[in-house]
Amino acid sequence: MPAYWMAHAKINNPVEYKRYTDLVPAIIKQYGGKVLARGGHYKINEGGEDFRQFHRHVVIEFPTMEQAVACFESKEYQDAAAFRRAGGAGVVHNVIVDGGDATK
Repeated sequence: MPAYWMAHAKINNPVEYKRYTDLVPAIIKQYGGKVLARGGHYKINEGGEDFRQFHRHVVIEFPTMEQAVACFESKEYQDAAAFRRAGGAGVVHNVIVDGGDATK
């Protein structure tokens, strides 16, 4: 079952954040991930002020939850994320969720 990695980021330093985003696509590809949405136009429907702080919204599809988690926990991703964590982005929300409807 596919899994979806969803992230929301408040960008503080675009130059430092770009050091992160330049590395991430190749890492995601190694784990079978496919970027479905990255940046671009968005509309906040609910969430009020909590979501207005974010500049970037990302959705990545992975073949499985295990591959998505392995990507996030990989040394390569954690090394890349160090640029984001060192000041490229302030607040970041990141969640990985199984695809499908678990309420059935």
